[in-house]
Amino acid sequence: MFPDIDAVEPVCSDATHIEETSMTTLLMIIGFGAATSVVVGLGQKLRLPWPALMVVIGIAGAFIPTFAEITIEPELILPLFLPPLLFAAAQKTSWALFAIRWRTILGMAVALVGVTVAAVAGTAVLLIPGITIAAAIALGAMLAPPDPVAVDAVAGTVSIPRRIMSTLQSEGLFNDAASLVIFQTAMAAAMSGTEVDFGQLALSFLISAIIAIAVGLIVVFVVWWVMEKIDHTIARSSLMLMLPFGVYLIAEHFHASGVIAVVVAALEVRRRDVEGNSAERVTQASTWQVLEMLITGIAFGLIGLDLRMVVESEHADLGKAVLVGLGIALIVIAVRFGWLLIGTVLENKRREEDPDAAPLNIRDATLMTWGGMRGLATIALALSIPATTDTGEPFPGRSYILVTAAVILLVTLVLAGLTFPTIVNVLGIDDEAEKERQATKEIAARAYKAALHQIKNDPTLPDEVAEPLRARFKGLYAELLGTSDDQASSEQATALKENREVMAKVQTRALQSARTEVLKARRERGTDPEIADRVLRRFDLQSVLLR
Repeated sequence: MFPDIDAVEPVCSDATHIEETSMTTLLMIIGFGAATSVVVGLGQKLRLPWPALMVVIGIAGAFIPTFAEITIEPELILPLFLPPLLFAAAQKTSWALFAIRWRTILGMAVALVGVTVAAVAGTAVLLIPGITIAAAIALGAMLAPPDPVAVDAVAGTVSIPRRIMSTLQSEGLFNDAASLVIFQTAMAAAMSGTEVDFGQLALSFLISAIIAIAVGLIVVFVVWWVMEKIDHTIARSSLMLMLPFGVYLIAEHFHASGVIAVVVAALEVRRRDVEGNSAERVTQASTWQVLEMLITGIAFGLIGLDLRMVVESEHADLGKAVLVGLGIALIVIAVRFGWLLIGTVLENKRREEDPDAAPLNIRDATLMTWGGMRGLATIALALSIPATTDTGEPFPGRSYILVTAAVILLVTLVLAGLTFPTIVNVLGIDDEAEKERQATKEIAARAYKAALHQIKNDPTLPDEVAEPLRARFKGLYAELLGTSDDQASSEQATALKENREVMAKVQTRALQSARTEVLKARRERGTDPEIADRVLRRFDLQSVLLR
């Protein structure tokens, strides 16, 4: 017997629809990836932050009927995009920097999140009809955390002081963890119709953080042990690319904070780094730069695409909901600005301990307020709000919550992102380039002295080679400082050619000594890790070219 054709048609139709949707999704991802490459160049020419431009492109894409039908499961957004971007951002800092700035990090990544949640929840209860306290707290947790990826990508298009940039980066690395724990606890209460247990909330966050730290350290220990058995640069680099995803998923499996686990893993990887990994660092640096740009572009394109879904609602008065969203957006901005003004007073009292602590004054506070851009976490949590509770009742205030999330993204990401360069110019923020040059000079000088010490004390090096080799390192040192230096004379060049094998061995050892000194400086308190990495990359490249 042949099957009934009429019964088969719907199945075939569904299969065809799934295939068409998959192809459309693939085309959309490829399109956003290609658009990212163009938009990065366009943003550089126009001096506009390219992530904000990608959101605008995503919004425009939402009006294309085919793209408007694309949906990515909300529970996949954070695991797909957050781990690699967090890992890349966290590697720009260090344990030493956290040891100095732990007060600032706790104050902004935990305390400020709590204050923002309270302010938003209180405002929501007053302005949103029918919303419960638990749902209002969930809304506050959704809107509280600035996105470290957005801040890093947008602020990277203008010259702002490294002390401000590093503070924004440090804040963004941990605030998602606090917000996610609050959101999950509030959502459980909202779904069941019970009240939020704040004691249980604090305990959950503490336990989540402890387990996440343990997971991050243990996984890196195991991965590092495996990498020591692998003598293949590409294979080791590939394993490192998988690390953030693995750490995040393992932590989430144990109901811990995947965010904290990824950050801890990244910091521990940088702490364990050794001078001999120059080829690996060069490979990974290039790979991460490309991947970070593409993933960021696709993620922010999807944010723009999903804004249409967030705004669409059958039960909300859209005009009223937008006004409520604007009111809550003003509260979020005002709370952050007020908190940072208080921070200027507290930070100035301990300026001797950390001379580069931020903010220093009202201009810094204003810039850091404008840099509080929302992004991936906000859109992912907004899309995860269900239509009904466990009892079958409509989720309280859902329409207003979704529209408010969209308004916050438009105000703090698109509007703030596009106007960020203008704000920097209007405030007259000094990029402190001279201070950064001095920091670079100090680290480069230490590396240069370490290399010269190795050359001076090497018994295998002929005298006629020692001088041109010193001149070569002097030229590299001058290049790091942005100055010029005369190259070795023709006689010295001849000596180098005649003793090429000896020279190569000594130069390799000298470069290793230089890299050792830079890594040592990177781990010290008060050292800007990103400046140290600039110097390290230069010596890494020299080492790779010698191979």
